[in-house]
Amino acid sequence: MFENTSKKIILAIDDMAENIELLNNILKDDYIVKMALDAETGIKIAIEKIPDLILLDIVMPEIDGFKVCKILKENPKTKNIPIIFVTVKDDVIDEECGFRLGAVDYITKPFIPAIVKVRVKTHIALKDYTNKLEQLVELRTKEMLTAYNELINKLARAIEYKDNLTGQHINRMAVITLEMGKKIGLPNKDCELLYNSTLLHDIGKIGIPDDVLLKPGKLSEQEWELMKKHTLFGADIIGETNQELLKVAKVITLTHHEKWDGTGYPNGLKGEEIPLFGRIVALADVFDALIHTRPYKTAWKLEDALNLIKEQSGKHFDPNLVPIFLEIINELLKKDPLFFEDKK
Repeated sequence: MFENTSKKIILAIDDMAENIELLNNILKDDYIVKMALDAETGIKIAIEKIPDLILLDIVMPEIDGFKVCKILKENPKTKNIPIIFVTVKDDVIDEECGFRLGAVDYITKPFIPAIVKVRVKTHIALKDYTNKLEQLVELRTKEMLTAYNELINKLARAIEYKDNLTGQHINRMAVITLEMGKKIGLPNKDCELLYNSTLLHDIGKIGIPDDVLLKPGKLSEQEWELMKKHTLFGADIIGETNQELLKVAKVITLTHHEKWDGTGYPNGLKGEEIPLFGRIVALADVFDALIHTRPYKTAWKLEDALNLIKEQSGKHFDPNLVPIFLEIINELLKKDPLFFEDKK
């Protein structure tokens, strides 16, 4: 005989066989009832079968119901299973303790079938509703994140239109910083933040006049001082925010032109005073700018650009990050020899 898998699964854990049999008789028409006569067996079944609800006796030898509940709630696989404690009516039980551990209800012995059925049905329905609500929230969150990331990418493209000779500079930088984040062991969430925030590192260039931003040749001292303000303009554009990605983008915008030796701008930060993300983006930004044509310079050869990065280790760049950066560049070129070419 095959079990009806459309039925919900109830796990009954009780050291008294007659109690389990009675619960089985009450619930078997509507549910698949799994049974365990001791705590260890019950925990094993719960982890392997992931029931939809657990009926758990409190007073059991060796491991009582409270301990079983605590174990199940600490396990990621079983923590969301509703647990209804089962207890003798005359027992003095710390109900507050049970609810604090994560139980959803109590049922007293001797069992009244109608009450058992109603309590089980109610909490199964609540769990189903919660699951559907969580799925809906997850779906909406994904949709919002997708739209948000698309907006970030479009804003990054707007920056490229302003500084139209940079080609895919921003996207290449983002890939480099993402790979560096992975290589140094940042959590996936931080790697994603680094990638998306890098796209906005030069947003402040929107505030730089075209005759300065696109000027061929060397900038005057006054023009250079204005150009350096794009870091401050970017921070001002992002402004005060509680949104994590924009907070990170603001930090990067402000610090990607700081230098390890303290000679950078806008604040002359030195060494580890410069946030990690700013130090990472600085490497990607300078390198990619070197190997591509700009209004003020011709493109450098790859070898020359890499040599400059090495020479500036401990000066412009974090000496701990430079070897990792060089490794990343080598890996990207192995995967795609044309990675640093501007794609039409």
